[in-house]
Amino acid sequence: MKSARQEILDKLKKLNTPVPEKPDFGEPVFFEIKDPFELVFKKRLEEVNGVVRLFASEEQLFEALKMFFRNFKREEIVCSENALAKQMENYQIEYTDHFSAAKKLPVAVTGCECLVAQTGSVMVSSQQLGGRQQIGFPEIHVVIASKNNLVKTLEDGYRLIQDKYGKKLPSQITLITGPSRTADIEKTLTLGAHGPKELYVFLH
Repeated sequence: MKSARQEILDKLKKLNTPVPEKPDFGEPVFFEIKDPFELVFKKRLEEVNGVVRLFASEEQLFEALKMFFRNFKREEIVCSENALAKQMENYQIEYTDHFSAAKKLPVAVTGCECLVAQTGSVMVSSQQLGGRQQIGFPEIHVVIASKNNLVKTLEDGYRLIQDKYGKKLPSQITLITGPSRTADIEKTLTLGAHGPKELYVFLH
């Protein structure tokens, strides 16, 4: 009497499934980027439920940000990065620069190390003021960036980090590609399971 294992092997042999062609490992993994980086970045991030808003100037960006925050209280908006906080003050956007981890954090506003067009990813690091808390705790993560932050590939992003920090690399470098998500429970996609439910990138 055949074992169950042997029966399965015999059935597989009878299928006559063609052997797939050997992949060409020399081919590029990612698509070729032909459009402006900001448009490619927007398309890729929005494919995974992120939101990208493009602006012609810094002034337009912060005026739109002020409207975006109109239904939030000052203490619900956290920004700990000095340069970014100064810009918000210049455009009269109220915020707080600290929060308690024991309390709910509705919105965090951060900058980034760079934006990767190839994957639609926001690269951040623990070197930024606010560190890990402001990319993991908020319900809504708002990233403020300029076109100067855009790079083409992941390799370009990591090279930028190496050039910037040299041998004193940040203890954590994170790629954020869309809101936090999981499908662990019954294969149902759930946003915000382990981090922000919403990710917005305001880019000028």
